[in-house]
Formats: sequence, C-alpha cells, structure tokens
Amino acid sequence: MLLRDLRKGKDDQLASIIDVITAVAPDVLLLTDFDYDLDGMALSAFVQSLGAAGLTYDYTFAARPNTGLPTGLDMDGNGRTGEARDAQGYGRFNGDGGMAVLSRVPIDRDNVENLSDTLWRDVAGATLPVSDSAPFPTQQAQDIQRLSTSGHWVVPIVPAGFDRFHLLAWSATPPVFDGPEDRNGLRNRDELLVWENRLANAPPASFIVLGNANLDPVDGDGLRDAMGAFLKRADVQDPAPRSEGGVFAADPDHMGDPSLDTADWPDYAPGNLRVSYVFPSMDWTVGDAGVFWPAPDDPDATLLGDDGLAAGPHRLVWVDVSR
Repeated sequence: MLLRDLRKGKDDQLASIIDVITAVAPDVLLLTDFDYDLDGMALSAFVQSLGAAGLTYDYTFAARPNTGLPTGLDMDGNGRTGEARDAQGYGRFNGDGGMAVLSRVPIDRDNVENLSDTLWRDVAGATLPVSDSAPFPTQQAQDIQRLSTSGHWVVPIVPAGFDRFHLLAWSATPPVFDGPEDRNGLRNRDELLVWENRLANAPPASFIVLGNANLDPVDGDGLRDAMGAFLKRADVQDPAPRSEGGVFAADPDHMGDPSLDTADWPDYAPGNLRVSYVFPSMDWTVGDAGVFWPAPDDPDATLLGDDGLAAGPHRLVWVDVSR
C-alpha cells in the first residue's frame, strides 16, 4: 500500500512528509517507520518523489527489519501466536515500519554492519523480563528473541575528500503496551545499551548516533535515567536541537524543556516528548541544530497542517556538523 500511495502521488501525509524533508534538505537522512520490501521498490519510489520535489539522493541503504518477522511462538505471553506482538519486533507483516538511510554522499554498502539479529540474552548487561521468578514469557521465547525491534546498523558514509564516518542507526520499541514484567520497557532501555556497549568496546573513529529512542530523559514512560545518562556521555555531543513550536505546544504537567520535544502526542497520554536524537562524536564541530516544529505564526507551519499532524506526530530533527 505504501508503494501504491507513492505511485499515485495523492496521499496527503506522504506529501507533507516530502514537503518537510525538502524544506530541511538534509545531506544524510534516517527514515524510521518506513515499510521495507525486498526489492526496495517503495524506497525507490520515495526517493523519486523527493527528486521530483527538487531534492536528490543518489545513495540509499535499507535492510530487512525485525518488525513483523515471524517467530512461531507466543512472544508476549497472551496465550496466542501469530499476532503482531509475536514477531521479533512488533509488526503486522515483515517489513512493517522498518528503517532506511538516504544520502547525497556515498554509502559504503559493502561494509555495513547489521547487528539486528543479535539475541537479547547475548547483549552484555541486558536485563530480560521475568514473571514469578521465571523467564517471561518462556525460556523458549527468550532463547530466540532478538533485541532490535527494527534494527541496529553501523553504516559507513564516505564523503569525497574527507575521512569516512559511521552512522549508528536504530529505532526502538515504545516502553509501553506490556504488563508488570515491563518487557517493552526493559527492551527499550537495552536497545540503547547496544550503542553503549559498542562505544565502550569498539567505537568507530568518527560517528553519529541517530534514531528514534522512544525514550525521554525527563517525562513519559520508560527507564528515563538510561537516556539521561547517555546524554551526559563524554564521547558524544548533545546538540540539544530545539524548536519554537514545541514551546507553544508544551504540556503543563511535564518537567522537561518543551523546546526539545520531537513528537506531538496527545496531552497527558503521553504528551509531547523528546524521543528522536542525533549525537555526533566529539571530533565534529556542531554549527547548528533544530527540530522542524515551527511556531504557529511561522509560514513553514503550514507544512504541518492545521492540526500540526499532517506529516505525523514525529518531527524531523536536524544537526549541521563539520570537521
């Protein structure tokens, strides 16, 4: 259906997303919640739509995600199998809500590291869910459970005349929609742990960590202290991208700075949160950063529609860097 809608060119949300991307015009872009197909037809059609709008991406990368990948087991403990939550990552079909990288500079596709098949139990420091002192939902399920909801990729980017750098890209599960065992909360936190372990043990010389962590350091559900600690790491920079629109849409019960929010969700459930991030390594010079969330009186606000949700609840986060 994504491919169909792209070819027809009449889907309002896709049109708004393309408008936002072309307004910001990033050189390198990570798409999350973008459906994957084996031949890359939907991604090619999306790139063509961006090209028709004046923004060309000659290089792309996408790999089969864990979303919708069948397991044959009851992975959420509800006594049934074959449902979206019984896949390796939540999905109604394999490829539902994957990831893709678009770039205007070369991607070294042959040397991409895809960590997405790493078992949760094999990640150093991981905490797997338990219920009544037993593995949840079962030991059999934990024996095959991959940690990545969608994927964890280390993607080399090779700009002409400059040393390569690596994108550390991921998109984590929301830390909700579970029970007292906190399966999704623990998984969400440990998806961030993948990068903590990598940076501690085998960091690339130059990198940018980016993606949807689905975790705010101050507000909302989840193990927030984990994101708070990541923001303070000595080997990454937090450019603290901000927006004026986030301030106008602030939730009165939230404690965090609303200008940092990157998602416009209903008030109180869960409210607006900072969940998407771009963290350059320390060798980069950060020139500017922002969240595409214009104030209501900004002409660019029309790109998000009357309710601000024309392109969906997530906002595009951008960072300008140089070396």
